[in-house]
Amino acid sequence: MKNTALTDTHIKLGAKMVPFAGFNMPVQYTGINDEHAAVRNSVGVFDVSHMGEFILKGPHAIDLVQKISSNDASRLYKGKIQYACIPNETGGIVDDFLVYKLGEETLLLVVNASNIEKDWNWISSHNTFGVEMKDISEQTSLFAVQGPKAAEALQSLTDMDLGKMAYYTFEKGVFAGVDNVLVSATGYTGAGGFEIYVANENAQTVWDAIMEAGKPFGIKPIGLGARDTLRLEMGFCLYGNDIDDTTSPLEAGLGWVTKFTKDFVNSENLKKQKEQGVERKLVGFEMIDRGIPRHGYKIVDAEGNEIGVVTSGTQSPTLQKSIGLGYVKTAFAKEGTEIYIDIRNKPVKASVSKPPFVK
Repeated sequence: MKNTALTDTHIKLGAKMVPFAGFNMPVQYTGINDEHAAVRNSVGVFDVSHMGEFILKGPHAIDLVQKISSNDASRLYKGKIQYACIPNETGGIVDDFLVYKLGEETLLLVVNASNIEKDWNWISSHNTFGVEMKDISEQTSLFAVQGPKAAEALQSLTDMDLGKMAYYTFEKGVFAGVDNVLVSATGYTGAGGFEIYVANENAQTVWDAIMEAGKPFGIKPIGLGARDTLRLEMGFCLYGNDIDDTTSPLEAGLGWVTKFTKDFVNSENLKKQKEQGVERKLVGFEMIDRGIPRHGYKIVDAEGNEIGVVTSGTQSPTLQKSIGLGYVKTAFAKEGTEIYIDIRNKPVKASVSKPPFVK
């Protein structure tokens, strides 16, 4: 099992550590509900250094990304970030990822921890452009400082104007006295905030500075447990649960990052699927009756016929009710449709609801 640069720090902070995507990661410190509330109401910091980072360099770096990405990377300008997925050749998704335009011929790709090797091999196999590729995952730490007070809490650490940084843009500069730190206005919580990329050798310095600067705002370290409840309240997809090698981006509601303005891997088949319509869709739902939906539970209709499957589910700490995501036959995908989750062989009533669940 791999460790991040700050594994010992998390253990000293009393984190409960669990294996996740091959890494020893903090799942919680003071408790999921407590940590969740800190991010929604104030500010929290996650160590998500398990994520993967690839640098692509050369005059054809953008061409390689255009080939493997569902989105149109030609729209990127220096300092801009784009969300996309990597389609496979059989209608599914290799991964979802972020593309950062660092310069005219330099891009940063940020991929999911569990898919680092798979993505590297996939992108390399399509690199017929002579693009220089470098995997910097093991040298890079990543901290997500999330919550409505994030900009205020961090501003004393940098001259970058965090309050004016637009969503899905980034800057590089001095942060906590460390040069060449990348700060991006992104996150996986829907609570606002930033993601901070720093070399491992400076990780402890930056983490300590964030914790100190955040003290007046009640900053807390946050584990992967609250990361999951926060992202689910927004209806954000988790690779391996809601999207995978068998789910089409159009079924998963990722049509907005699937642009047919250019050719990419499997674009012709996905274009046909868009024209013909999909047979199932990823929907959000809220439980009407008591019960917590879990990944893999069947979704049935009023007669007990199987119509789909739950991909993610939890008790929402903000709403104090159970919510989930799942694939259903298209006829059952309309908002307000009554569906049932098969919980221990008992149909429990739910209603299709369009995410985000927390507005």
